[in-house]
Amino acid sequence: MILLGIETSCDDTAAAVIADGALKSSVVSTQLEHADWGGVVPELASRAHERSIVPVVDRALRDAGVERGDLDAIAVTVGPGLIGSLLVGVSFAKATAMALDIPLVAVNHLDGHLASLFLDEIKPTFPHLNLIVSGGHTQIMKVTAPSESKLLGKTRDDATGEAFDKVGKLLGLPYPGGPEIDRRARNGNPTFHAFPRTRLKGYDMSFSGIKTSVLYHLNAIDESEREAYLHRHIDDLCASFQEAVVDMLVAPVKKAMRDHDVKDLGLVGGVSANSRLREKLTTMVHSIRGRLFVPPMAYCMDNAAMIAMAGYHQLQSGRTAELSVTADPSLVLA
Repeated sequence: MILLGIETSCDDTAAAVIADGALKSSVVSTQLEHADWGGVVPELASRAHERSIVPVVDRALRDAGVERGDLDAIAVTVGPGLIGSLLVGVSFAKATAMALDIPLVAVNHLDGHLASLFLDEIKPTFPHLNLIVSGGHTQIMKVTAPSESKLLGKTRDDATGEAFDKVGKLLGLPYPGGPEIDRRARNGNPTFHAFPRTRLKGYDMSFSGIKTSVLYHLNAIDESEREAYLHRHIDDLCASFQEAVVDMLVAPVKKAMRDHDVKDLGLVGGVSANSRLREKLTTMVHSIRGRLFVPPMAYCMDNAAMIAMAGYHQLQSGRTAELSVTADPSLVLA
């Protein structure tokens, strides 16, 4: 079975080919025009997808050594995400599936992140827990089988990546703020300032408080001295903020692993690239004699390889979509 995966939920146009469960190609075109605006501009994103989707798909097919007529199915992200961006990918996939008379598979973007763990040779066992951390989502999932999961906990406000980017902006760092904070934190002192750690019952999390705490900390410094203060302590502030965020992620995950007697943990989504989060989760998992699984770096960010793998899993269980399926920007994974 040869399956084409398409991902256009935000600002990356991506296509990938999977044959009999093995990845054959993966192409991602990242939009650079949003950096000047300090965030993704939805209209610019959808227009860029329109320009990129045909050449991206063509390259993915060429890299995999297949023709359109060789395809047995198409998987596409239907949500969540930006409605304009989603519509480009969904419309392209529906038209191609209709023209080739092959099945269409509708994939939840978050289910794609869960499936990214199966792109590597060494895979977690079922059941396992998965921490999804990205710019739009922060969730702890219990995965019982391919494409079968249950929500255990989530953020009640800001997603982890959103908090990183907003604090990066407060500190005057370029967009996206997450990678820059991670880079600067390596040279900083994580105990420089004790930013608060929000603790909630169960496995839920909250990141709006720490974002506000950073703002109040900066506002408490006289405006005439703030620039010099940031110049001296920017690395320390990044390290202190990052340490607090990571602690707030690790604590509920550890509790969930113990409560559910699960030893395998997956870490997926864009923020899974954060070096301190990986380090502290590795230490935590080893302390309970478990295993941590993180996708190769290329599949931590948005990509179509994970969508193709999720689509492959759904096809194996006989789940396909009607051509009347629509994009759903508010789709959830519960």
